[in-house]
Amino acid sequence: MAFPYLESVVGFMIFMYFVESYLHLRQYRALKLPTLPPTLEGVVSQEKFEKSRAYTIEKSRFQFIHSVWTIVEECCMLLLKILPWIWMKSGDLAVRLGFDPQNEIAQTLAFLVLTTIWSQITELPFALYSTFVIEERHGFNKQTIWLFFKDILTGLLLMVVLSPPIVSAVIIIVQKSGPYLAIYLWGFIVVLGLLMLILYPLVIQPLFNKFTPLPEGSLRKQIEDLAASLKFPLKKLFVVDGSTRSSHSNAYMYGFFKSKRIVLYDTLVQQCTNEDEVVAVIAHELGHWKLNHTTYSFIAGQFLTLLQCVGYTFVRNSKDLFHSFGFTTQPVLIGLQLFQHTLTPLLHVAGFVMNLVSRAFEFQADNFAGELGYALPLRGGLIKLQEENLSAMNTDPWYSTYHYSHPPLVERLAALDKFQKKTE
Repeated sequence: MAFPYLESVVGFMIFMYFVESYLHLRQYRALKLPTLPPTLEGVVSQEKFEKSRAYTIEKSRFQFIHSVWTIVEECCMLLLKILPWIWMKSGDLAVRLGFDPQNEIAQTLAFLVLTTIWSQITELPFALYSTFVIEERHGFNKQTIWLFFKDILTGLLLMVVLSPPIVSAVIIIVQKSGPYLAIYLWGFIVVLGLLMLILYPLVIQPLFNKFTPLPEGSLRKQIEDLAASLKFPLKKLFVVDGSTRSSHSNAYMYGFFKSKRIVLYDTLVQQCTNEDEVVAVIAHELGHWKLNHTTYSFIAGQFLTLLQCVGYTFVRNSKDLFHSFGFTTQPVLIGLQLFQHTLTPLLHVAGFVMNLVSRAFEFQADNFAGELGYALPLRGGLIKLQEENLSAMNTDPWYSTYHYSHPPLVERLAALDKFQKKTE
């Protein structure tokens, strides 16, 4: 008797939907609490709290509605065998365009075009409502409708340019690698990931945002001095025009080996009027670099990818897997997608563990900034970011443990207070 892959995948999807809905309900109740948590009383103004509460409650309601649509759509796509139908139509489309009926690469690209069109159509109403109703109502949206659709079209054009060589390479590797499939496929994914890490900030992201050097002044000097004191190979220091799309703020760094770059959102510079707070946020980010968090996360991610490649080699020729989902042939891309479906339980566990590790890294980076003498400015910077981004002030511990890659503000402030008491 064949293993019921389809029924197992759909059953787990529905089970996780109810689990996450329960966690969502717990978080919704926390968001509706009418008072600040004790740690934030006298720290966050009542006005900011009320705005944050209204924003996070509205987002929570929207996310619940979106999650209902998502689970219904995904279950229908699988149970009604819509994906095999799209695959069949993709073959017809490829033939009409003059390709050989046996050309799997052409049919796969046609399949990606059709599924992308479907995804864009079904997600567009949610994206429009989120951006131009929720974000607009709470003062975050800075996009025009033209810029919104320009970003979508730019993303689609990038897909048109990048998909053919990537898809072709994956199909050829799977078809030609024989017993070394896992190694070759994993190696390709590693190289592709590294290449994208280089190209994304240098080529792709500038298509969406404008990067300008941080002007000369005390802020730039403080950041450069901090980087030099840690022997961080800072080559460029940019400000990105995040304010053209949203008033949310952030900062990040990227680069390899001796060529690192730091990027500040212009909204961060505007919102943190105390320059020490901006420098403290950068000290936190540099802590991730100094403590090798990025390296550890990269290695863990690649190890997980390797395990997935090894697992894929055992199921790629399983007729039962393909037949269970309604496919009569065994195309490479479809096999990869179906294998990802069967891995869903393990991916949930891996994601949960990665979040636990990420939160531990955040505490370590906070302490690193504290050791450099930035505990108080970092505290102020974290509070300012929480206020300006209208992030949740009250969080449910179960929800945050499962979903958050960063600890809630209350926990980070408590950890910073504990660190300061130890060092006094």
